[in-house]
Amino acid sequence: MSINIKLYLIAILGFMPALQNGHAEKSHESNPEFAGVTLRAYLERAQEFNPEIKAFEKFYQAALHRIPIASSLPDPKLQITNFIESVQTRTGPQENVLMINQSLPWFGTLNNRERASSSEAEAVWFAYQSKQLSLARLVSVAFYEYGYTGKAISLTEQNLELLQSLEPIVKEKVEAGGDLNPLLRLKVEIGKISDRLKSFEQNREAQSAKISGILALSASNTLPWPEWKLPEAIELNLTTLLKNVVENNPDIAMLKQRVISAEARMELARLQNYPDFTLGFNYIQLGDPINPGVPDAGKDPWGFTVSVNIPIWVERNKSRRSDALSTKHALKYEQENKENILKAELVASHSRLKDANRRLDLYGDNLLKLARQSIDISKTSYEGGRTGILDVIDSERSLIELQLLYWRAAADAWQNRIIIQTLINQPILGSFKATSEK
Repeated sequence: MSINIKLYLIAILGFMPALQNGHAEKSHESNPEFAGVTLRAYLERAQEFNPEIKAFEKFYQAALHRIPIASSLPDPKLQITNFIESVQTRTGPQENVLMINQSLPWFGTLNNRERASSSEAEAVWFAYQSKQLSLARLVSVAFYEYGYTGKAISLTEQNLELLQSLEPIVKEKVEAGGDLNPLLRLKVEIGKISDRLKSFEQNREAQSAKISGILALSASNTLPWPEWKLPEAIELNLTTLLKNVVENNPDIAMLKQRVISAEARMELARLQNYPDFTLGFNYIQLGDPINPGVPDAGKDPWGFTVSVNIPIWVERNKSRRSDALSTKHALKYEQENKENILKAELVASHSRLKDANRRLDLYGDNLLKLARQSIDISKTSYEGGRTGILDVIDSERSLIELQLLYWRAAADAWQNRIIIQTLINQPILGSFKATSEK
């Protein structure tokens, strides 16, 4: 039942080329332990170094080692008796007795023990697989959140530079006898944008520390900005996705294996009503006989024994069966509850993905183009004295808000797409399979 763990990690990452591109910001503050800027690099680092993943790998290996233990016979028993005072018999004094016994459980017991243990190991494997997907999901969501912060800082810096470039123009108007209020308004807006920029920068430190912890890196160094791009809009068939989550999610598969293990334990409890056998061999070593003329004098006797236990404690065996049956029913209910939770999460992520795609389309070229045109017109009108500085500030504020909303929608789209892929157990860096609407 052993499963190649490395092959599964490759499947999680996928064989598709990395979906990120662009240029990483060079910074002397970057983490010297890790220079990865793509999602693939983040995932590979996490799967290789995260200690929780290593722990689950060892749990799985331990479960595999328990299978041959469960399916093996109990150790035979060897008993040697030495007579301090020999028992005198007709054929000679008994000096030593050698006894060896081997217990044999009732037919089917070993097979069901192996079945139960094997199913438990399979359940641990799927729990390990689920932990890998959860880690990949956590890393990916954090990756795009960190990437959005990078975009937000870059856009805010551009906005701040634009407002600062207006300051000399406004000062010139004030020095020429113009109203002081526009300059004050501009300084207030510059202060607000500077404060927002500092908040984003502080958020970067917090996000970098969180990601570093997941990647088993030092949290004292700041990670470089990720490389990512806008997602392509995709239409997904919710009905197919709901079917896939039940069929492919490892948490569901884990519970199914535990149900199989409970069924095997139910059968084991039933078999407890039948006796176990013990086969034995006895050998008695005799000393020199007193009367050598007696037939068989001095010959060591030996023989075979067969014994059975008597399963008379009916209530105990009944409790074993009831225990296994209740466990099976509990796991069935747990599986049903897990399916409901996963389906609800899938529907929610599917809805959020559709909304993110809608916002990307809404804030796309048209609105952003109009907002940029509005800034150019407002700035030209202000320089020509046809409008006030507030119109320029409002136009610039509208543009940066649209840009932030646009990249927020992009990050949301990526994050919810990844959540859906992990729910249905598909490679994060691959394309959706058998889920697109026809």
